[in-house]
Amino acid sequence: MPEPIIDLRGIKKTYQRDSLSIPVLDGLDLQVPSGDFEVLMGPSGSGKSTLLNLIGGIDRPTSGQIKVAGTLLNEMSESQLARWRARHIGFIFQMYHLIPVLTAAQNVELPLALTRLGKAERRRHVETALGIVGLSQRAKHYPRQLSGGEEQRVAIARAIVSDPMILVCDEPTGDLDARSAEEILNLLQSLNKEHGKTVVMVTHDPRAAERGTTIRHLEKGVLN
Repeated sequence: MPEPIIDLRGIKKTYQRDSLSIPVLDGLDLQVPSGDFEVLMGPSGSGKSTLLNLIGGIDRPTSGQIKVAGTLLNEMSESQLARWRARHIGFIFQMYHLIPVLTAAQNVELPLALTRLGKAERRRHVETALGIVGLSQRAKHYPRQLSGGEEQRVAIARAIVSDPMILVCDEPTGDLDARSAEEILNLLQSLNKEHGKTVVMVTHDPRAAERGTTIRHLEKGVLN
């Protein structure tokens, strides 16, 4: 069996609020094969977003081991984690987090600021990413000139512009109408099947969950 691209073992996560300890994840194990489309479902407050943040190296566990894309994340410094995330992880959120004063192309280019690519190479990466999400003709448009579905596609282009191995998606269709949501799910499925991206997606929507190759349920910090 090949090594899983995401390997979490014995993960506990507890947040401190003054003198109160709030347990969120309780001894969680998760192994995701490379190329999988993993869907996480569960009630609000069950720890889904926390789990995504741990996989993406945004947060750290209270205890347990996290190995992603062959790298043990536990002992890395913040600057090492930032460089690692820039190479390996693409983040897609419910809110698009586009910068309104930048064009679609400029928004997509932002993650490349952390790389050593030259200007011409960055432009090629941006053109490729916008082409994959079907927005080449909107490169010079500002977020206010785009529909919600188009804004989310720009956000996806930004997530894939550095060619990461893993896409971490937190309710990516939660703010969209049904037609736009369908387009985004088709795009994520294409990135998974045709471009080999491993996708981990949190959703409340059973129809969105059907796109996954594996569906898991998280409740009270325990994964089923």
